[in-house]
Amino acid sequence: MGRLFVVNLEGRCYTCKHCKTHLALVADIVSKGFHSKHGKAYLFHKVANVSVGEKEDRMMITGLHTVADIFCVGCGSIVGWTYETAHEKNQKYKEGRSVLERIKVFGPDGSLYFPSRESQISGSDADDAY
Repeated sequence: MGRLFVVNLEGRCYTCKHCKTHLALVADIVSKGFHSKHGKAYLFHKVANVSVGEKEDRMMITGLHTVADIFCVGCGSIVGWTYETAHEKNQKYKEGRSVLERIKVFGPDGSLYFPSRESQISGSDADDAY
């Protein structure tokens, strides 16, 4: 195994809750209206310091998507997923973008998200389509 390469992001960023590796900048948020099975999730234009898992088709609230889980390169914990393909025409804006689950990351101010029981829903995806 080679040397671990980690990019330190400049500016306000979200970090892995386990190892504090920088994952995404606040400026790269596309939407805060996404949900996962653990609660809130945010869609980002780009993320850093992640490795991408196997692609798989998942049925989500807004239809069928080909996605891959993303893992923190610092500690290996799953932090969200990336959209490879959106099968619905009105969901194409998600392709190439990534979702970070708020319960799995620290906010830019160092805060951790604690979901309420009501925020936990089955399936995962956005509740606001563009």
